[in-house]
Amino acid sequence: MIFVFGSNQAGRHGKGAALYARQNHGAVYGVGEGITGNSYAIPTKDYKLRTRPLDAIRESVERFLDYAIRNPELKFGVTKIGCGLAGYKEHEIAPMFKDAPTNCYLPNNW
Repeated sequence: MIFVFGSNQAGRHGKGAALYARQNHGAVYGVGEGITGNSYAIPTKDYKLRTRPLDAIRESVERFLDYAIRNPELKFGVTKIGCGLAGYKEHEIAPMFKDAPTNCYLPNNW
């Protein structure tokens, strides 16, 4: 299972799910978006660790969903990206995943 987590564009995986991804799923420090180790980073913060706008996050989510569609043999465990350190509410992020393929396992109540 590929661990999908919220990151920052600089790839400083120092807190929250990003730190967990680095310590347990091989996320590479410095890789802020895309496949990294046995995980996939979706940046919810920018290079200066400021929260990214929802439209920017949506574009990153769309790139992730495209990757998941192109790799149906992989399974993706999606965390509640953007709902921790980035400060968004679930109702703001969850709709971005409404068209997720069946190989994406979304958080409960999404």
